[in-house]
Amino acid sequence: MNCRNLLSLVILVAGSLASNAQSNLLNAKTPEEIGKKSAAQLLSDNDAPLPYGHVDDRDILMGKAVWEIIDLDERINFPLYFPVDTANIGTERRSLFHVLLKAIKDGELTEVYADSYFNTKRTLSELENTFKFRDTVDAGRDEINNFYDDYMSGKKVLDKQYIDERFLTSQDVSGYKIKGLWYFDKRQGELKYRLIGICPVATEARDIGNEDAVAIELFWIYFPAAREILNQAYAFNDKNSAMPISFDRLLNSRRFNAVIYQEENVYGDRQIEKYMKDNSQMQLLEAERVKDKIRNFEQDMWNY
Repeated sequence: MNCRNLLSLVILVAGSLASNAQSNLLNAKTPEEIGKKSAAQLLSDNDAPLPYGHVDDRDILMGKAVWEIIDLDERINFPLYFPVDTANIGTERRSLFHVLLKAIKDGELTEVYADSYFNTKRTLSELENTFKFRDTVDAGRDEINNFYDDYMSGKKVLDKQYIDERFLTSQDVSGYKIKGLWYFDKRQGELKYRLIGICPVATEARDIGNEDAVAIELFWIYFPAAREILNQAYAFNDKNSAMPISFDRLLNSRRFNAVIYQEENVYGDRQIEKYMKDNSQMQLLEAERVKDKIRNFEQDMWNY
């Protein structure tokens, strides 16, 4: 292949990727036409996520499961967090939490669990109290007590000002916990990583606005089951908005920063903070030690 053909191929691939940002943006005559793909674009689009490929258990020379935390306060992780306000932005831009939550509510994503070992499934009805909180304020209770007969008979309906209603949104998510497996593939002779689960971390809807509230694990999603959905949603590319990257590709290529907080071990997979107590610096150093232990295995394979 000569240089001219190679350049043409690169331009063609770049053009197909760029069309994922806002299709037909430069050709649309009305705002309604923005985002509509032509017949040629629909034909050439390959919207399936890149398949992992089969890995035989006998080909795994070494494996180590680790749990990591992605802090959304870090700038490199902003594509997972923003946008938090969807009222004044295009429909093609949504945060990772918005994509996951919508898929759960629409019934497209059903592999939702209570823990990172995927033992107990959680249904949408079980998650409702996490996403939504509704209660009567003290003034509303006084109103009901003063006009009890009217409310019981249906003559009066409690006004909305007496109802405290809160909804969990993308803005309330502080981070993501992920579970993955580092393994050495002896057939290909390299260390690889496979993402297994992802979990948004936030306070429950009832604790929104409470500065002392503790963020909890909302739910765990079995990542391979969510790949089709995440492949259809795109994160913002700050360097080139015409070429966004899908959440599936972003997570699989580890384009984020995370810190190990737990590893697979003989002590029941205990967390680092359980044996490195009250010392954040030592916990970070221990997380780096775990990372180096895994990374050095590949290096040691080529030392004789």
